[in-house]
Amino acid sequence: MCRFAGGKTLYSPLLLLAPTPGQNPIVGLVPVVAMVLIFYFLLIAPVRKRQKQHDEMVANLKNGARIVTNGGIIGTVVGIQDDRLRIKIADQVKIEITKQSVASLADGDSNS
Repeated sequence: MCRFAGGKTLYSPLLLLAPTPGQNPIVGLVPVVAMVLIFYFLLIAPVRKRQKQHDEMVANLKNGARIVTNGGIIGTVVGIQDDRLRIKIADQVKIEITKQSVASLADGDSNS
């Protein structure tokens, strides 16, 4: 329950969105639709775009590309399988990781 300076009591903040008698009921939905659109363009769309760029980067990896894993390991791709990569992280040290654990290319490597 909320009390206002004029002494009026509002039982729910959601009642502010309710249309007044004589107002078109669809007008009450405009703020809700506007909030959904704002959330989509500020939160959901950028995440989808970033995920698409990451998926393209992982799909275009080739042998010799220097990568950084999500765990911070920097290595060079020496083998590619369906969903796994074999990377060399030191002399005589190779590890196998999943493609989705690749965070980025190291040092702005253009992978060309």
